[in-house]
Amino acid sequence: MKFKSAKINAFRTWGLLLTMLGMGLMIMGTAGIVFWGSAGKVVAAVGLVIGLVSMMASLAIYFWAGMLSTSAVQVECPECHKLTKMLGKTDRCMFCHTVLTMDPAQATITAEELELQQLKH
Repeated sequence: MKFKSAKINAFRTWGLLLTMLGMGLMIMGTAGIVFWGSAGKVVAAVGLVIGLVSMMASLAIYFWAGMLSTSAVQVECPECHKLTKMLGKTDRCMFCHTVLTMDPAQATITAEELELQQLKH
């Protein structure tokens, strides 16, 4: 389950992907002028506009992830003992990808049982 990630990190990944896509489209669009001369201006205009839209979508996603991050609940991961942020009832640790939950009905171990296990070790 190494490829599963925390929800906030997933939003940030999509933002980064859109940024790279937008920059790539802008570069490829301007390369149209180099390859086709003045006829490539149409390719450049289309690439620059679509790239700009992609960059603006990336900006919106990063802003949204930042706003979600400020209101996220911070919990200590029982596996790696690092502070991580949780969105919703279930999420994953940002560092070790352990599934975390705030819902007692979905928990496999209660907080009291976890404390007892830690005291034994």
